[in-house]
Amino acid sequence: MKKLLAAALTGALLLLTGCAGSAGSDRPLVVVTTNILGDVVSQLVGDDVEVMTLMRPGADPHSFEISAAEAARMRSADLLVANGLGLEEGLQQHLDAAAAEGVRTFVAGEAVSVLPYTSTDAGGADDPHFWTDPARMIAVVDALTPVLTDLGGTAVAEHAAAYRAELEDLDAEMTAAFAAIPAERRALVTNHHVFGYLADRFGFRVVGAVIPGGTTLAAPSASDLADLVAAVDDAGVPTIFAESSSPDRLVRALAVEADRDVEVIELYTESLTDADGGAPDYLTMMRVNTERIARGLSP
Repeated sequence: MKKLLAAALTGALLLLTGCAGSAGSDRPLVVVTTNILGDVVSQLVGDDVEVMTLMRPGADPHSFEISAAEAARMRSADLLVANGLGLEEGLQQHLDAAAAEGVRTFVAGEAVSVLPYTSTDAGGADDPHFWTDPARMIAVVDALTPVLTDLGGTAVAEHAAAYRAELEDLDAEMTAAFAAIPAERRALVTNHHVFGYLADRFGFRVVGAVIPGGTTLAAPSASDLADLVAAVDDAGVPTIFAESSSPDRLVRALAVEADRDVEVIELYTESLTDADGGAPDYLTMMRVNTERIARGLSP
């Protein structure tokens, strides 16, 4: 019996030691709020840095929540990377708490030229959806690279150069694809205002959004829908785009209300998917969206 007890205690001690070793990793920890930025950060760092992304695939960045354990890791991180510009509405209290405790924070929205929302309902608030313009994502990469290098990512500069080249290729592909769409058909209607930066960069006009303002937490009124129906008819929009992270019931109802043949096409806009989905990384998401927008608006 004593031998069995000694063996059990030895095994337990080894298990605890292994757990402590795993928890006490020497690698710097970067905690990232959204999965889009999580993918970008992961592309930039090597194995010397641990990346923890808080937002699950398919989640809504305006409203997703985290556990107490995840909040604790935020406060113990070596670097916290956030989108900013009011995007992470459901996470703001945790961001503020981490900053108050001295956690180094990189806000991606501070690295780009910011646009106000195109919607008058947003009251001139800053639009946080800068990633729909790949040139602005390049600006984020350029600003983030030295921060990650300082953290101890020895391979960051090399990875950043390679990823930057991929972003430039993406930008060229989007430019060519959208240039083929006639100017009179470059009109966008979506669930809510998410394409302001894409529209500004590539010469689209935002006709309207089913959800007013800039957040998916808002809800459209009857007058909002009536105004949008009139705008859709005036613009002669052949396609309405529904976001993968938001229900498209209202968009389809709008297509019926407009009393015209309007196609509804799903886009990946505010969240990546899991590995088996259609947008497991930022580059793929943007390429899929580009193809679908071009197909939906071309004659």
